[in-house]
Amino acid sequence: MGNNLTQKILEAHLVEGELIPGKDIAIRVDQTLLQDATGTMAMLEFMAMGVERVKVELAAQYIDHNLLQTDFRNSDDHLFLMTAGEKFGLHVSKAGNGVSHQVHLERFGIPGKVLLGADSHTPTAAGLSLLAIGAGGLDVALAMAGHPFHLRAPRVMGVKLTGALQPWVSAKDVILELLRRHTVKGGVGKVIEYYGPGVETLSATDRATIGNMGAELGATSSLFPSDHRTREFLESQGRGDSWLPLSADPDATYDDYDEIDLSALEPLIACPSSPDNVVPVREVAGLQVDQVLVGSSVNSSFRDLMTVCRILDGRRIAPHLSFNVNPGSRQVLENVAAQGGVMMLLMAGAQIHQPGCLGCIGMGQAPGTNQVSLRTFPRNFPGRSGTRDDKVYLCSPETAAAAGLFGVITDPRKLGELLPWPEVKNPARYLVDDSSIISPLEESGEVEIVTGPNIVPLPEFDPLPESLELRVVIRVGDNITTDHIMPAGNKILPLRSNIPAISRFVFEQLDPGFPDRAVVTKNGMVVGGENYGQGSSREHAALAPRYLGIRAKLAKSFARIHKANLINFGILPLTFKNPADYDLLEQGAVLRIDSLRTLVAGGERELPCSVNGRQMTVLLELTQRERRELLAGGTLNFVKQGGE
Repeated sequence: MGNNLTQKILEAHLVEGELIPGKDIAIRVDQTLLQDATGTMAMLEFMAMGVERVKVELAAQYIDHNLLQTDFRNSDDHLFLMTAGEKFGLHVSKAGNGVSHQVHLERFGIPGKVLLGADSHTPTAAGLSLLAIGAGGLDVALAMAGHPFHLRAPRVMGVKLTGALQPWVSAKDVILELLRRHTVKGGVGKVIEYYGPGVETLSATDRATIGNMGAELGATSSLFPSDHRTREFLESQGRGDSWLPLSADPDATYDDYDEIDLSALEPLIACPSSPDNVVPVREVAGLQVDQVLVGSSVNSSFRDLMTVCRILDGRRIAPHLSFNVNPGSRQVLENVAAQGGVMMLLMAGAQIHQPGCLGCIGMGQAPGTNQVSLRTFPRNFPGRSGTRDDKVYLCSPETAAAAGLFGVITDPRKLGELLPWPEVKNPARYLVDDSSIISPLEESGEVEIVTGPNIVPLPEFDPLPESLELRVVIRVGDNITTDHIMPAGNKILPLRSNIPAISRFVFEQLDPGFPDRAVVTKNGMVVGGENYGQGSSREHAALAPRYLGIRAKLAKSFARIHKANLINFGILPLTFKNPADYDLLEQGAVLRIDSLRTLVAGGERELPCSVNGRQMTVLLELTQRERRELLAGGTLNFVKQGGE
């Protein structure tokens, strides 16, 4: 039996363990990615290790999230990141140059490499056949310091693509179809690998769209082969020498299978408030739309934006709605402008914003009360837009443009009554300008890192005690996201480098009284349902609760990155042996675990405990290395003590 492409890349980077699904492995990391919402804390963590320079082939720091300068905080953080990048050898993409995923695809991605990024949408790089994995900032800082990345060997789901997309249907509809079939939990513990004759019909940026939203499946990563379409994109960027062919063996096997006939897909849309709440656009057609946003983290490439430009060319958007365009990069904007696209947008009444994340992370662009917002973004979790009880739909650029013209949700195939299908092809050679990327200095010994008053040193955490008496501070339901736990937005994101300040906003959407109760409780616990911690890679959703005194989270199941972040900061990630015990643990209930250190150190999976005097059992499913990290009080403590 031959190997699939995921196995080939993992095998080439394996430094510990065996490639058996579910077993602990460690892999060498070639490239790392930070953005400014995660990068300030990750850089503080890197500095705490005392390493003089990054030890990966390429490290990149992007400034793309905290772009609103409402006070000194964001500007201070950006200067800190720029000077730290010069000091330690990172490429720094300045504010306004673009979203990390789009810029990394354009300027740094190399087929066959392993990319570890402190952003859950790092698998966008699947468009160039990188095995790109999202992780918490501490894991990325460790990789920058030369440590391997530890994870459980994933299952590989092979998705065979056949046929070709029909007019008015695009790559966004491919990943929405997978979300419709498999839900936000369907990819947990898996890499989604695409193969088959339909793959070559998709451009590198089409594949990037699919890879980006593989994160919404809960997948570890997504992967496409490196073929003539990959080479086509690299040559268009002036980086053709980075190309090499990569594919699965002809007789490769997969742990799971699915198949999509691209020619049979129709326009799809994710309804509020989950990316897997997917239906055909025709089923919700006619609903009035108040706001349309195109771009940001996904669907912000040249092809996506130029398609919208040509649909709007010579026409006006509906008078009652706002139509916003967030280019993925300065390069995308320059190339759209070179083909007349900017004037098409302006004459149609659209608003063009600087390249960056913006509304995708709740940094402005919030919809009004009871307004319907159509977005080409990857997520529509409740309140993520910045508006409580928001009504956010996720769709393709074609569907977004159709709504812009007709003023209501419209199957984009109806546009065929107005204009020919605008089959947009990526440029054979992009206009390239790297002047907004600061390259590492050869000699950086004299560089002074500038630290503003909002950048606070990392808190120190105690080792795991022998016994714990834990009081439930909050009990929540299924599919709780990191947005629920640690909200984003222009009020909170600037506090990412200040844990004491940002911790006051933990669970703000669900329970504003949580921080005060947690501090009083001291040894607190959070109880959750299925898929707890899905969504963003933000380690603050673990770090801030730990600062408030949370020592354990007990859930029916955890999302991969959040569970890893809990371990990184010394929080016990417990699961129910009997899911019915969830009902016993209301707010205020007390759970006691005796001989805890002994049980953890001994590798025990089942931990006996008591709840208000009643006996029950919880599960602690960890590797031996993760157990040592928990015993030390977190991964940074473990590494400082000489752990590997």
